[in-house]
Amino acid sequence: MFEDRSQEELDSLMKNNAEFRKLYYHHQELDKKVSDAELGVLPIGDMELAQMKRDKLAAKEQLLEMVKTLKA
Repeated sequence: MFEDRSQEELDSLMKNNAEFRKLYYHHQELDKKVSDAELGVLPIGDMELAQMKRDKLAAKEQLLEMVKTLKA
């Protein structure tokens, strides 16, 4: 997701920005749940899966915006 950022920069964000860290872990959690649901490991309905995917995308967009804003 952050291919254009150095690991050092991301580590610094994770360490120094609680909001970024919380949102990053939330995105990771949603990513795991979506993957599990798509594999059939997590039994959920189509509507719930679609909502999780929307939430995951929203979190990703927020993270990217935060990185962009903090970089500027």
